[in-house]
Amino acid sequence: MAELSSILNGHQQRAGATPLPSVLIATRHGESAANVEFQLAEATGALTVPITCRDADIALSMHGQAQAQALGRWWAALPPGDRPRAVWCSPYVRTAETARIALAQAAGLGAVPVGLTVRYDERLRDRELGILEMLTAAAIEKRYPEEAARRRKMGELYYRPPGGESWADVALRVRDCLRDLCVEEAGQPVLLVAHDNVVLMVRYVLDRLSEEQLLALDAVRNCSVGVWRAGYDRLVPELWNETGHLDT
Repeated sequence: MAELSSILNGHQQRAGATPLPSVLIATRHGESAANVEFQLAEATGALTVPITCRDADIALSMHGQAQAQALGRWWAALPPGDRPRAVWCSPYVRTAETARIALAQAAGLGAVPVGLTVRYDERLRDRELGILEMLTAAAIEKRYPEEAARRRKMGELYYRPPGGESWADVALRVRDCLRDLCVEEAGQPVLLVAHDNVVLMVRYVLDRLSEEQLLALDAVRNCSVGVWRAGYDRLVPELWNETGHLDT
C-alpha cells in the first residue's frame, strides 16, 4: 500500500502524520434493476434493455435490498471500534437505498451511534458513459463500431466515450473526495457506498496500482466490501471484494 501524502496534499493531523480514518470500508451498491436487465441482455445477445429512467434513478432489485440488509448485519457484527461512525455515499438512488437499508439494519441491532446520517457526495456518482449509456456490448458494436474499436485501442483506463468519462476521469474525482474524507473523518471508521467503477478507483488510488494491475482485477461485486486500516501515513488493505457476508 503506497503512502497517501501526495493524495492528501500535505494536510497534517499531527507533526509527521497524515490524517486518516481509522478504518475505511468501501462497498458497491446492492444488485440494481439495471444489473438484472443487463445480465439478461448479455446472456441473450439483446441490443436493448427496458430501462427508461435516468441512470441516477435506477433502484435496487429485491435481491439487492436483501444484499443491503446482509451488509447491515455484517456492519453490526464488526468489533465496536470498527463500526462506521460516518457514511459517505453517491447520491444515486441505488446507492442511497443501499446505505439507508444497511444503516437501518445495523441500527436495529444496536450498532449505529446516535445521530449518524448519510453524507451524499456527487464525486462518488457512477461513471458517466455519454452516448453509450444504457447500451449493451452488442449494441455498441453494432451502432458505434468506431467507438468499440477506439475503446479496444485506448484500453479501459483511458477510453473516454463521447459525452462520458474514462476510468482515469473517475479516479481524479475519487482522489479529491478521498482527500476531504481523510481530513474530515480522521481517526474514525467510515463507510463509503458507491458504484463498481468508483470502488475500483478507490483501490487504484489507495494502492497506486499500475494500469496492468488494475485491469487484472475482477469486477467489483454487489455489496462486496473492501477494507483498509490506518497505519502511519497510509491505509493498509485488509479485505477486497469480499462477499462472504452475503451467504449468511
